[in-house]
Amino acid sequence: MEVKILKESGYEEAMLGISLSWASNPERAKQIAPNLAHKQGGHNKFLESIIIWLDVTFPRDIWSEADTYRLSTKQSESTMHTLNKQYLTQENFDKPIPQEIIDVLNKQIDRYNKKEIGIDDLKHCLPEGFLQRRIWCMSYKELQNICFQRGRHKMPQWKVFIDSVLEQIEHPEFIIKKEA
Repeated sequence: MEVKILKESGYEEAMLGISLSWASNPERAKQIAPNLAHKQGGHNKFLESIIIWLDVTFPRDIWSEADTYRLSTKQSESTMHTLNKQYLTQENFDKPIPQEIIDVLNKQIDRYNKKEIGIDDLKHCLPEGFLQRRIWCMSYKELQNICFQRGRHKMPQWKVFIDSVLEQIEHPEFIIKKEA
């Protein structure tokens, strides 16, 4: 599993927006923003203006949960167009799986390439731990929601994701409130 921030944008514009609401200036907004970031009811709407683009490799079971977050966009590595291009190995999975399963999958790839089965037959054999890469674009507001909902999730991949993103973003204080 890998998580990399590709780009982050909109901080200065978000501060300008706060300054309009508070009849202030962007420098004063930078002082106010950390307190507003954790207040709901529209007080933290400036978080919607800060956008991040992430390069994420998750197993399929986690991507199905990530699809809950609809206020974001994802562009994915296409299994339909790439699955048959190489044989699978343990590196294609989040955790080790029995070699027998990989052998069966590779035989299915051969069968697909010989046009003996369809792409649906091949894709339906994939374990949930199969890794897939996506470019995921979201606002800080959506990231804050993900951290709130998945911070103590049963699936450990969410903690890895959250920790990794918080280490890389420019303003983690807007996402997770530090306890005093």
